[in-house]
Amino acid sequence: MQGSASSRVVVSALATIIVAALAACDSRRAPSSGDGTTFLERAEGEALEAWITAERAAWVRANFITPDTTLIAAAAEAEKIGVESRLSREAARYTDLDLPYEQARKLLILRTMANLTAPADAAKTAELARITTSLKSAYGAGKYCPEDGDCLELEEMENILIDSRDPDRLLDVWQGWRTVSVPMRKDFERYVEIANEGARELGFADLGALWRSKYDMTPDEFAADVDRIWQQVKPLYEQLHCYVRFKLAERYGEAAVPLDDPIPAHLLGNMWAQDWQHIADLVLPGDADPGYDLTALLRERDVDALEMVRIGERFFSSLGFEELPETFWERSLFVKPADRDVVCHASAWDIDWVDDLRLKMCIEIESEDFITVHHELGHNYYQRAYGQLDPLFRDSANDGFHEALGDTLALSITPAYLVQLGFLDSAPDGDVVAMQLKTALDKIAFLPFGLLVDRYRWQVFAGEISPEEYNAVWWELRQRYQGVRPPVPRGEEFFDPGAKYHIANNTPYTRYFLAAVLHYQFHRALCEAIDFEGPLHECSIYGSPVAGERLRQMMDMGRSRPWQDALEALTGQREVDATAMVDYYQPLMDWLEEQNKGRSCGW
Repeated sequence: MQGSASSRVVVSALATIIVAALAACDSRRAPSSGDGTTFLERAEGEALEAWITAERAAWVRANFITPDTTLIAAAAEAEKIGVESRLSREAARYTDLDLPYEQARKLLILRTMANLTAPADAAKTAELARITTSLKSAYGAGKYCPEDGDCLELEEMENILIDSRDPDRLLDVWQGWRTVSVPMRKDFERYVEIANEGARELGFADLGALWRSKYDMTPDEFAADVDRIWQQVKPLYEQLHCYVRFKLAERYGEAAVPLDDPIPAHLLGNMWAQDWQHIADLVLPGDADPGYDLTALLRERDVDALEMVRIGERFFSSLGFEELPETFWERSLFVKPADRDVVCHASAWDIDWVDDLRLKMCIEIESEDFITVHHELGHNYYQRAYGQLDPLFRDSANDGFHEALGDTLALSITPAYLVQLGFLDSAPDGDVVAMQLKTALDKIAFLPFGLLVDRYRWQVFAGEISPEEYNAVWWELRQRYQGVRPPVPRGEEFFDPGAKYHIANNTPYTRYFLAAVLHYQFHRALCEAIDFEGPLHECSIYGSPVAGERLRQMMDMGRSRPWQDALEALTGQREVDATAMVDYYQPLMDWLEEQNKGRSCGW
């Protein structure tokens, strides 16, 4: 009996060796089309399961920030990163096969689907997940605790930058928020190392090259196309910058705001100087009459957070879209809880990747959040539209489309629309230039920031920016593109890039630049589709099923076709075109050029 047992052990060992040898031979064998089909069926199921698990854990962490939820989210994120990285590596085996279009596209998506890639080393995958989760949580729980006052959360500091005109107070909270990012520096450096290693294992030069490969173009072609778009709108930005700098110098003095230098970042009404809408009171001409104050209208009518979202839903309903599911209203977060830390940054979620749609946002009753609600619901309706496609196609045509959709609706928040809501009795005869200047302080001012955040990271990932110059080059780029400078010296003991959510959260940012341009292109096409006659800035698509159907044609495609096809379905064009944005703001451009005559523009 003992001899028989020994024989069985030998046979078992031999069987294991044979199975392993056959598997090794199979991995070396050239894959067939059938192998590719089988792999894709398995890969989609595995990826979807990992996405849903990570999404649920991330939702809990974002709404209940504790050490335990952070660990749970980190474990789920590690599993997701591991699955995506493994599937991406496996997909590389099948890229040379002659497969049907849909399968070939799925393989491309698999190779580029992750914003974060880990090496095959399981320990490094776990380390990367821990680092990224730690960065997110540090940002979400960040506070500034001055020596002579109570601790301030980000929302409180943002409100000070919005409301205060005391430069010392503005400087204090501007510097205070940037204490939160200082401890992130070492983690960020390690994150770059590990993520780059993972990207190289997939055949990309670095993580930035992987990000740029998601756009149905080569990485270099995409970078060049972004530069082309920026050149189309740069003259408009430069005129706005020149005018705003002059008005700030009038308020704070030329010693504080020299007329040939970049603008000090803390004076622009936003923590990151990425939009300037909250200094409208300093910038609008004294005799300007925008016609109405949306924040005041909302507050006068006692509109609460829930009603803000209901208004956004009704906009989509007016275009022919179904109402949001009841679970959306039961499971979303609309108001900041008083009893716990949450990530207040507005975001739209689709927990099960079908129709468990949710909004997470700490809504304030103000015009900015009214517009943001429309924006985030655009994500939710887009998620629902492509929710019935195969899992790998459940995304927007490119990430700029996702961001652009809600902003397209926001362009229809015109005086005529507010009359339809009952907010105004009639459309006021407001000053067109004043109204455009007010929106340009948001939309146009944002453009260079939307461009430079990833310009910075692309260079970091490529090794063109070393860890020893993380902060210096960040401010060099901000001065080059934005004409904005730090109000005080910022040495390498700081890590100011980490004070921006999307850098701490590993979220690519060029999508917002693309969206800022695309939504004007979408708007112009939709206004043409409904035969609107009049200036582009007066057009509202509210209540138009024709516009809704044109949107649906694009949304239903998800990511199943190149983004150029989706753009053509909506606009008839196959190239991102910023001339729609220039057309929209032509009255303002003419006025700015007149105002800036004799001034030294540029920096």
